[in-house]
Amino acid sequence: MDTLNIAIAKTTLPVEDLARARAFYAEKLGLRPSREEEGALFYEGTGGSGFLLFPSEARPSGHTQMAWFVKDIVASVAKLKSRGVRFEEYDFPGLKTNHGIADLGYEKAAWFRDSEGNLLALGQLV
Repeated sequence: MDTLNIAIAKTTLPVEDLARARAFYAEKLGLRPSREEEGALFYEGTGGSGFLLFPSEARPSGHTQMAWFVKDIVASVAKLKSRGVRFEEYDFPGLKTNHGIADLGYEKAAWFRDSEGNLLALGQLV
């Protein structure tokens, strides 16, 4: 048996300012770290999912670095917008958002940046 097939994957996100990132994740996303160790913030969800924020001078990439899959993307986007989260708008061949949400056929998706420039997403399987 391949151990990676049964392993739980975690995301790590670089942040320039850990205090600013903590505030963004708390105030805008409603998330609190489950623990803090050696300057890294750990966020752990249900089913073993989770991520950590760590101080780094690395620059965020231009692609999606982490996504949450939700049951109702329209409601989730609306709730985050009410907290001040700004969603990206795209209008490219094959990718067009409508009020921040793209219909990709196999899923609906919406993208936003955190306080540190990391590109995050919401997804809903269709």
